Amino acid sequence: MSETALFGASAGKDALEEGGLLTPRFDASGLVTAIAVDATTGEVLMLAHMNDEALALTIQTGEAHYYSRSRKALWRKGESSGHTQKVKELLVDCDQDAVLVKVEMGGTGAACHTGRRSCFYRRVPLGATPSEARLEFTGDTPRFDPTKVYAGTPQKS
Repeated sequence: MSETALFGASAGKDALEEGGLLTPRFDASGLVTAIAVDATTGEVLMLAHMNDEALALTIQTGEAHYYSRSRKALWRKGESSGHTQKVKELLVDCDQDAVLVKVEMGGTGAACHTGRRSCFYRRVPLGATPSEARLEFTGDTPRFDPTKVYAGTPQKS
């Protein structure tokens, strides 16, 4: 689907930033960045992308839909794992090229395909030489075994 088929075009900077019409600015690949956060705690769960169809389905159904860049396919969060995301609020940033999706997690509450609650389970220590920076785990351990949940199913990205 083309973005103009589902969403109107912005009439300019003022309309984009101060107007009342949703006119997402999709990138050259036809995507907007989507950040999923826990609607109650504000914890960042994952970063993904939406094309026009994923954004439209998210708005229409109240269930998070994304676009996998690696598989070049639309997917509904939890369609294979059961770890769904019920959208509680959907916000767009100032220039409409990113969306913040406030969600309620279903299933085990794990948003990451690795089985963890959040995709952001490692921190980068500040002050290190970039080539020698060693990732530190945050303690977010897997809640499910992805090899069993995704057996025979391509993993999401």
